[in-house]
Amino acid sequence: EFPEEFANDHDGYIDLITGEMLPGIVREGLADFCDVFCEEGVFSVEESARILSAAKFLGLGIRVHAEEFKPFGGAKLAARFGAFSADHLMAIDDEGIQALKEADVVPVLLPATTFFLGSDTYAPGRKMWDVGLPVAIATDFNPGSSMTQSMPFVIAVACLKLKLSPLEAIQAATIHAARSLKMEKTVGSLEEGKQADFVIWNIERYQGIPYFLGFPTVASVYKKGKLVWKLTDSARDIP
Repeated sequence: EFPEEFANDHDGYIDLITGEMLPGIVREGLADFCDVFCEEGVFSVEESARILSAAKFLGLGIRVHAEEFKPFGGAKLAARFGAFSADHLMAIDDEGIQALKEADVVPVLLPATTFFLGSDTYAPGRKMWDVGLPVAIATDFNPGSSMTQSMPFVIAVACLKLKLSPLEAIQAATIHAARSLKMEKTVGSLEEGKQADFVIWNIERYQGIPYFLGFPTVASVYKKGKLVWKLTDSARDIP
């Protein structure tokens, strides 16, 4: 949303973003991407395009929060700018899906946000997957609309509400998520030459990740091959 002092001067705020904020961020090396919330009541398609044009000129990767509440043109905008990802997409239409596919934009779906907001309108994850889009999922962790850091929970909701299979949801949370960051050659799967980031699970089969909802299923976490977290001995085992 626009700051109070720019409530009636959208152009002035966008001038501040494009003329001062973005150049300063790039100069200080503070970000790799520029993400715009293209939605009614936030940034219009035209306003979003102004910001994204400046960001792209400065060498930042493009991401767009789009079609969260209604079809608004954000998905097509993401396609137009060759965005790394388009996020939310709860209200995307068939034209938007096709635009993402043609432009090779990764749809990042955030089902925990839909759950947290109490909405019944989830992104059409099954449809996107079936047309060949590399669907990714994420927590959208934030205090306003998705107060969770739990990827197992997101995987479970992706299975229940986005209609992904457990294996598809795991792919969406790992290799497809890495692809949305253009990091799939480094992380996102266990392959020779990649960074050894992985989780050891306290379950016998991968289908248990979404099935044991709320259980302490993560046994240990490794980053670059080194143990960074381990379930305490006092934690209760899954029955």
